[in-house]
Amino acid sequence: MQDAVIDGTDLSNTVIPETVTTDAVMKDAPEQSESPMEQQSDTPVKWPRKVDLFGVDYSPTTYDEATETIIAAASQDIPGTVSCHAVHALISASCDPQLREMINAFDMVTPDGQPVRWAMNLLHGTKLRDRVYGPELTVRLCQRAAEKGVSIYLYGGSPAVVEKLQTNLQDRYPGLIVAGYESPPFRALTPEEDQQAVDRINASGAGIVFIGLGCPKQDIFAFQHRDRIRAVQVCVGAAFDFHADTLPMAPRWMQRSGLEWFFRLVQEPKRLWKRYLVTNSIYLRKLFAALLDPRRVRQQRQQTNRLMASHLVLKGNRS
Repeated sequence: MQDAVIDGTDLSNTVIPETVTTDAVMKDAPEQSESPMEQQSDTPVKWPRKVDLFGVDYSPTTYDEATETIIAAASQDIPGTVSCHAVHALISASCDPQLREMINAFDMVTPDGQPVRWAMNLLHGTKLRDRVYGPELTVRLCQRAAEKGVSIYLYGGSPAVVEKLQTNLQDRYPGLIVAGYESPPFRALTPEEDQQAVDRINASGAGIVFIGLGCPKQDIFAFQHRDRIRAVQVCVGAAFDFHADTLPMAPRWMQRSGLEWFFRLVQEPKRLWKRYLVTNSIYLRKLFAALLDPRRVRQQRQQTNRLMASHLVLKGNRS
């Protein structure tokens, strides 16, 4: 297999984060009489079932299910990998076998963009009423983490962004424990630096690691460290900039209408025009091609209904 390159990233090498170097900041967590793991009984963590979308496995989940599953895993010190995918991430993974294999090994991949949700509803009949948007999932997780005593770690963004992000999150969610944060260098990490980053994250005791390196770099990082980082890694991309108040979010009506890509294109035309021209075109081509096979769509919908019914039964048995 040839080495794959997406957006200038050689997938055969160590991920190159889109950030600038800064020292990691570790924080001492306040002493607690009981750990989060002791505060709740251990219950099996069941990640949402997945459906195949253009060869990539996606989780037809909701904000509530995604939040509670991640918090449950983090509370029990169960590692995991989660990513939130819009069209760009979907098409990047769909068109590259090596990246697709990585993504399909994740525990949960949410429909971050409305077009991804639409495709899941059309092709699989998932009946999702809303997407699971990375920036929104981030704040919901922080709220629940503050309530449950689960600490978080922030990995990514520029030094100024990650510094402001941790300040904003703690201001907005009293009781939230930010166990550490860092901005990795704008180059490939040496093996020693990579191990030091893993050691810092694990030593912090964080149950959730938010990763903001951009697509596909953050997904590659999470995949490469899935057996080394003892926390739930959640790839949320632009959520770092949004919640640090360095980039504006699209108006709600544009988000609901699936036009957030256009808002971001206007904000950063030089960087994003080619990405959206290429990925949006491929997305439409793949979607229309899939819809032209009604027999397969019908079979997928039937299979999804069975999977969802079985998932609900399992959830009911655990509750």
